[in-house]
Amino acid sequence: METFKITGEYIQLLQLIKVKRWMNTGGEGKYLVDEGLIKLNGNVESRYRAKLKPGDVIEYDGEKIKIE
Repeated sequence: METFKITGEYIQLLQLIKVKRWMNTGGEGKYLVDEGLIKLNGNVESRYRAKLKPGDVIEYDGEKIKIE
């Protein structure tokens, strides 16, 4: 499992999608969320702007990232 260190209190889900280059644009990132392809702590996440905080685990396409 990969780790991703944030400097503030949280990072929004769409921001993480862009940083990880899972998609190139916010619109494409929204598609991933709309299709139920992103999981937050084991559950399908439906909020584009979900606030990801230290301890959260994001899953997409077999990749897991733990927020630190």
